[in-house]
Amino acid sequence: MVQFIPHIVAIPYPAQGHVLPLMELSLWLIKELGCKITFVNSEFNHKRVIKSLSENNDVHDKISLISIPDGLEPREDRTDLKKLTESINEVMPGKLMEVINMINSNDSQVSCVIADENMGWALEVAAKLNIRSVAFWPAAAATLASLFSVSKLIDDGIIDKDGAILKAQGIKLSPNMPIMNPSDFTWATFPDPAMRKMIMDLVADNNERVKFADWIICNSAKELEPGAFAMFHQVSPIGPLLASNRLGSSAGHFWPEDSNCLKWLDQQPHNSVIYVAFGSFTILDLTQFQELALGLESSKRRFLWVVREDLILDGDDSAYPKGFKDRVGSRGHIVKWAPQQKVLAHPSIACFLSHCGWNSTVESVSNGVPFLCWPYFADQLFNQSYICDVWKVGLGFNKNEFGVIGKEEIKNKMDKLFGDETFKERALDLQEKVNSSVKGGNSNKVFGKFIDWIKTQRGSI
Repeated sequence: MVQFIPHIVAIPYPAQGHVLPLMELSLWLIKELGCKITFVNSEFNHKRVIKSLSENNDVHDKISLISIPDGLEPREDRTDLKKLTESINEVMPGKLMEVINMINSNDSQVSCVIADENMGWALEVAAKLNIRSVAFWPAAAATLASLFSVSKLIDDGIIDKDGAILKAQGIKLSPNMPIMNPSDFTWATFPDPAMRKMIMDLVADNNERVKFADWIICNSAKELEPGAFAMFHQVSPIGPLLASNRLGSSAGHFWPEDSNCLKWLDQQPHNSVIYVAFGSFTILDLTQFQELALGLESSKRRFLWVVREDLILDGDDSAYPKGFKDRVGSRGHIVKWAPQQKVLAHPSIACFLSHCGWNSTVESVSNGVPFLCWPYFADQLFNQSYICDVWKVGLGFNKNEFGVIGKEEIKNKMDKLFGDETFKERALDLQEKVNSSVKGGNSNKVFGKFIDWIKTQRGSI
């Protein structure tokens, strides 16, 4: 008897913080099921992922990495999210349909499509082809809950239909959820009204399209946000998905990882290093970049700082304060991109100065590392409220009258975090709860049920 092997098509939203967790989910499914996976990136991101894969990463052997166009020219600005989203919606659905039809014509049958919930059109494509589908949410369940609640927020007069805030006071989406500031809602973090309206329209469309999905799975844990999962029972927690729990390495990075920083960390005392990283989108102007550098210098503490090539607005290596690198010497180490999960698991790391993206948040929580919070946009502002107000495992920064986080503020918050052991104690307690969930607890059980469901999928409905 020939053994049935499921064939899954996975399609992420084309951003680093979305590609990484869906790639991790794909590698977990291969580990648990031995299934086939076709991972569909945009052509632009596909080239970056391929270029950044290290020679010893065997993801090529496990996953079929393919690409479809996003509709933009190679040199067009993909940080213009409005233009990118409109182009994706116009071009990608037809191209994904071609990919699935090609697979189905080659003695294989697509069993299931797993799509980022932000790519709701892919769930619709699967429905048109009579294929089962799964919506994957790579961020906090509370953020998804806010999107699912848009109609009620409009009805209650909290926002208007275009996402503008009408009532500024904090609200609770449900009695058991933390207070959310309307200005922290994902769409509200974009100042351009046209961009906000596009996001609101997309949310409305995706709230309908997600009804095509057989499962909605979330890279979070019930122990992290019980109120959000209680509010929307159809959202299933299966995370946090980490490569270390799979005994593997993460894949899907847009930049090559500089693993030499791990050797530098090996030479530092335990619990002594501040890890500074802002994800893939954050941009700092020259003044803010220099204040951060001077704050790190004046702290007199060891630091590992990830400075992407495009982190500084119109900046280059001359952006550092004059003499900065000479003055900090060997107590500071700067890289362009780091193997973050391995960094956060390193015993020398004392805290994480982070943009509070969800991947960074759950990776730090999973390693018991407290935070200094520097959110940039989108869901990162609400994630900060989880970290500081709900879990109480970090501190935020205050901007001065010029909208800048000054070097004194940076040093003071570092001193405060290092000087209060309760932050580390709470971080370790949260780590234990989350890791227990993944290694036999609630997330593990839900993931097991999801695996069992996939085993039963054999192509078209």
